[in-house]
Amino acid sequence: MRSFDPVSLAVIANRLDSIVREMENTLLRTGRSAVLNMARDFSCALITADNRLLASAEGLPVHVIGMEFIAEAVTELHPELTEGDAFLHNDPYLGNTHPADHVILVPVFWEGRHVFTAAAKAHQADCGNAQPTTYMPYARDVYEEGSLIFSAVRVQQGHRDVDDVIRMCRRRIRVPDQWYGDYLAMLGAARIGEARLKELCAKYGADVLAEFVEEWFDYSERRIAHVISTMPGGTIVGEGMHDPFGPAPDGIPIRVSISIDPGAGMIEADLTDNIDCLPAGLNESRTCALNNCMTGIFNSIDPDIPHNAGTFRRVRVRLRENCVVGIPRFPHSCSVATTNVGERLVVTTQRTIADAWDGYGLAEGACGIGPGFAVVSGTDWRKQEGAYVNQKFLGSQGGPAGPEHDGWVTYGNAVTNGLMFRDSVEIDEQKYPIRIREIRVRVDSEGAGRRRGAPGTRVLYGPKRDPMTAAYVTDGFHHPPRGTRGGGAAAASIAFKTGSDGAEEQLDPIAQVVLEPGELLGHLLSGGGGYGDPLEREPERVRADVLAGFVSVERARDVYGVVFSSAATDDSLQVDERETTRLRAAR
Repeated sequence: MRSFDPVSLAVIANRLDSIVREMENTLLRTGRSAVLNMARDFSCALITADNRLLASAEGLPVHVIGMEFIAEAVTELHPELTEGDAFLHNDPYLGNTHPADHVILVPVFWEGRHVFTAAAKAHQADCGNAQPTTYMPYARDVYEEGSLIFSAVRVQQGHRDVDDVIRMCRRRIRVPDQWYGDYLAMLGAARIGEARLKELCAKYGADVLAEFVEEWFDYSERRIAHVISTMPGGTIVGEGMHDPFGPAPDGIPIRVSISIDPGAGMIEADLTDNIDCLPAGLNESRTCALNNCMTGIFNSIDPDIPHNAGTFRRVRVRLRENCVVGIPRFPHSCSVATTNVGERLVVTTQRTIADAWDGYGLAEGACGIGPGFAVVSGTDWRKQEGAYVNQKFLGSQGGPAGPEHDGWVTYGNAVTNGLMFRDSVEIDEQKYPIRIREIRVRVDSEGAGRRRGAPGTRVLYGPKRDPMTAAYVTDGFHHPPRGTRGGGAAAASIAFKTGSDGAEEQLDPIAQVVLEPGELLGHLLSGGGGYGDPLEREPERVRADVLAGFVSVERARDVYGVVFSSAATDDSLQVDERETTRLRAAR
């Protein structure tokens, strides 16, 4: 077998990466909704003509792992592709994540032959659901959910919009101009990818690029096979639990079995021993079940491995039909597939590995999309269009601790691994009729450990003049993120409301509430779980946590066994080494 020149391999791989990043920058700069131009809830990817994931740069794991299934739907439903085509796809039963993630796919042609597909996926501010939210946890089926579902529908032909499809979306979606602006941004990103891939073909030729693709996949496979060969072997089983909810009054159990075969260089995860689909919107789509489990695995091993079809050859995920973390049978709803249960699958997988083998895996990170990530809607008196709908990304849930690293403070949630952004307070208040009262670190919310989880935040916001509806799906109230290997659990995730008189009232974890002017929606976001014994944490690190406002002096003493020579919380704070040694020895 001829070996591809390693320098050319690196150059072309980085060029593909830069193409995806240019696509992403196009979406970020041109998206109309705050979901795109602030929160960055989107991903781009390049896929081979035979539907294998090639490049995804900084795509969100929940978006890009399994992106090949979306391209597969296009080629299966449209065997005759032509240059200038573009397709709109959001069908969770045909490879997509959930209906709120719209995908624009553009087949790229060179010398009359389909050679690549450029894809831009973006979460929508509104997708036509029965309620003004892109997450319908209580929807008993897809009909009650109400979303518009497009199964690889041709939305452009000859580089021109198919007006019938555009009219359908503009009629059904609550914020039609905003949606159309985001559609143009996705389309522009995909067309940028198309143009740059044509330039690459012109420079190297399609035959050389085809050879590169196979060598790149083989190289990626060799990389992960080597890493797996150094890991402990065996089969381990882990369990997690989503909070009680509607048709699951005792919670939704998650069970994952992971087998590692170092000799064969293979990892297999088995999700078949889980409950059947629920009459609710929390079921995982096939793609989400696959990518969330794989994310937990990739979080637990070398992070520098390329994530593409070559890597995926060495990681298998077994699914079954009609399973809450498997392959849903139509018309079971997958409205909330990208978060809650999916995030539990990520963190259960990585914690299972950590529990079994020291030095691998992570503790549990925070899960769910509570009020800090609510979809808000109402009427904006300042604008002619009137109605507004958008998801807020104001809070920050704490990331999990690992064997040698503390949790990531701006982690966000488990399925995105910190790659999304938080909203700008100033821009949110300009774009929407809301006032953000408070965003601050939530002291003592971290999971304690030799390496601690990150703290969560406290968020408080509400309408300026007219009532505001907020829909959210909190997880982690009953089952906060757990630590591993002696690490502690993080604080619970709590939804609350502040009345016009300032009194606080705890809210249901999953709800759709209407706030009147003067009322504020609040969220105490959970942190991430800890890794290892808190009494083994270096005292100077605990001191730094206290000075940062992450940990109180009292918690430093009671949980970490670290005593200070004074109660000051400024640079004069010093560890009392003798008393710390005595207290830790007594524990």
